[in-house]
Amino acid sequence: MEFKVDDMSCGHCVATITKAVKEVDPQGTVQVDLAARRVRIESARPVEAFRAVIEEAGYTPVAA
Repeated sequence: MEFKVDDMSCGHCVATITKAVKEVDPQGTVQVDLAARRVRIESARPVEAFRAVIEEAGYTPVAA
C-alpha cells in the first residue's frame, strides 16, 4: 500500500511516521520517499490501520 503525505517535510516527519507504522506491524516494512512525499508499506494489516495511525501522528495520508 502507498500513501501520499504532502505535509511530511523533514527527517523528523519520516522518523515519526516510520515509528507509528512499526507500532501497528513491527514485522512490516516501511519505505519513505521524502522528496516525493510518499510512504510505502508492506504488511498484511488493513490499510485503514495505517491511515489511522499516520493521522494520529499528525499527518494527512492520502491513498496513492
